[in-house]
Amino acid sequence: MKKVLLLGDSIRIGYQDYVKSHIDADVYFPEENGRFAKYTLWGVHVWIRELGIPDIVHWNNGLWDVHHEAPRVEALTPLDEYIQTLGRIINELKRMGSAIIFATTTPVAPDAADRSNAEIDRYNAAAAELMAFHGIEVNDLNALVRQDMKNNICEDKLHLSAQGYELCGRQVCDMIKKYL
Repeated sequence: MKKVLLLGDSIRIGYQDYVKSHIDADVYFPEENGRFAKYTLWGVHVWIRELGIPDIVHWNNGLWDVHHEAPRVEALTPLDEYIQTLGRIINELKRMGSAIIFATTTPVAPDAADRSNAEIDRYNAAAAELMAFHGIEVNDLNALVRQDMKNNICEDKLHLSAQGYELCGRQVCDMIKKYL
């Protein structure tokens, strides 16, 4: 049975149980939130040591990276640093021989504080270019959630509703099944 590792932030945490129960694979994930890209870079080997080398990795980072915590004006992770860190994560995952699927950062509600969809779009576009360069498939969870943001994003304007997590879980399963 193939091993599937799910990496990412709280959006991954929201769909991980759905994925685990809907595909025929050994699906596992760190218990902790992958937070921002540098945190995932730091944790990837710790988690793999604990959980085992995966055949397939489905991974996202971004919501924490684009966060603006007042009084800071700029995003937590500048775009060039974000892309450089994603590249380093790719290198670590490729060394293990794992198939990699990268998921775009999901949108926030239009009136969300501390993050903007315009910035998320810039980060997603740059990440998609990087993934194309490395031949990595992109799972566009952003476009999926945008189809019905009112019902797919919950009241906190950042995380997904039950409907949003189920939609993302289904699409994650569909992407992973191509590699099983």
